[in-house]
Amino acid sequence: QLDSTHVHTHKTERMAGVAEGHGEQGGGSSVSDSIVAEFSTYEDFLDSQITATDLNYLEDEELARQLVELGYRGSGEMLKREEFEQRKLEAITSKLASREQQNVLASEGMCFSRGSNFLEALAEREEVNRNGKMNTIIFIRDHNARGQEVSGYIDYTHRLKTEDFHVYFSGRKRVLPRHSDLSFYNWDTNHCSSTSTPNFQVIADNASGLLFKNKRDRKIINVDPKAPSPGDNTTRTVLLSKKYKQVVFYDHITRRKA
Repeated sequence: QLDSTHVHTHKTERMAGVAEGHGEQGGGSSVSDSIVAEFSTYEDFLDSQITATDLNYLEDEELARQLVELGYRGSGEMLKREEFEQRKLEAITSKLASREQQNVLASEGMCFSRGSNFLEALAEREEVNRNGKMNTIIFIRDHNARGQEVSGYIDYTHRLKTEDFHVYFSGRKRVLPRHSDLSFYNWDTNHCSSTSTPNFQVIADNASGLLFKNKRDRKIINVDPKAPSPGDNTTRTVLLSKKYKQVVFYDHITRRKA
């Protein structure tokens, strides 16, 4: 039931996107450190070890990942999940601490190229999401590095606090949904997952569909595009981007004062 709620919500948002103008085009410590620097998530690292032959033989992406993690598939340096996540956390914490001491936004001083209205929208929301005045949920639908169509609801505030967004604002990496986001769905494999964050509780067992409850003011954000309103103190903004199939911002104003 929970999985069907997630899938239904992603499909409803996707259908709304078409109506709103979104088209369908679109060794040792040093080795370990380089792996952590190269891959944003442990799942991305596992995916890099999976070959097309593995997928054709296993016909299951999640199973292929499990086999790589257990050491039965893949090549090159293997890194345990715990070690990867610990090193990633240490690296990000160090970078963010340095930036916070200097009170510098990740988007500060950036000049965005034409067609980068998505990055401009992120930049406009960065400071208010960092200082707690706003919690933004971003719905993104596009293709991942494997060419698979994925979509997800992303807690922007949480991502800002746990990632170095300079790599996104500089264009070196693209913001894409992950398994660890509020809600994730892979349209090719039908894999879905959900994870509550420090800012939002995922409510999937609701007759009206997928909901997110803000943990600070306890307000409900309804991401059903057919709903008359996304909720109190929340606005829904559709962004037509040449870089993504579909982007929707849910901006929730919190009661916290800066």
